[in-house]
Amino acid sequence: MRAVRILLIFVVIVGGLFVAADRIAVHFAESEAADRAQTTLGLSSPPGIDIKGFPFLTQVLAEKLDDVEVTADGVRAAGSGGQTLRVARFQADLHGVSLGSGFSSAVADTADGTAFVSYEDLAKAAPSGVTIGYGGTSAKGKGQVKVGVEVSTPVGSVKRSVVSEVSVTGKDGIKLTAGKIPGLESLPPVVEDLIRERIDFSRELAGLPEGIELSSVTAEADGITIAATGTRVVLAH
Repeated sequence: MRAVRILLIFVVIVGGLFVAADRIAVHFAESEAADRAQTTLGLSSPPGIDIKGFPFLTQVLAEKLDDVEVTADGVRAAGSGGQTLRVARFQADLHGVSLGSGFSSAVADTADGTAFVSYEDLAKAAPSGVTIGYGGTSAKGKGQVKVGVEVSTPVGSVKRSVVSEVSVTGKDGIKLTAGKIPGLESLPPVVEDLIRERIDFSRELAGLPEGIELSSVTAEADGITIAATGTRVVLAH
């Protein structure tokens, strides 16, 4: 009985040491991955990296991680014309992450995630003088964006606000398209043209991880949430 007891104690100690070593290893790996991701994505600070699954060491031996969660705050996505759009929070779940030679690279088989942009940040990326906020829900229950602007026209200054639809364009862009602009019936057509060229606009979210593509966008009370999916997503290289 004493021998059995000693064996059990030994197993518990070894098991505890293995768990401790495994947790130390995963913490180190998360830190290293965050540093590499910061360089790859051009971030001002390391993103959050959470490697899921246990044990971690067996995943490393197989050079493939089951699941990795990446979060980054305050990402500035570069766009055309030198314009940038601040993404308040980016989150992605990466599945089947293959580790390259010497763990110098990481590529996920598939990924899904979201990017949140506040109305304040969206307005900063809009043409000068444009205001953006929540426009409530449509008759179909879909969130809408309210866009306002004041422009100088041949008939004087005209101020209008209109409910707009926000949608995904291409693999990394979003656009706002205004509905009918009220109170223009008695004004020259050029007035509507001047307003629309300010409130109908698009912006890119360039700089997201390679392989990620935007799939949909939803207007909410405090901003827009953009969904993204991808295959062969590059976390680090």
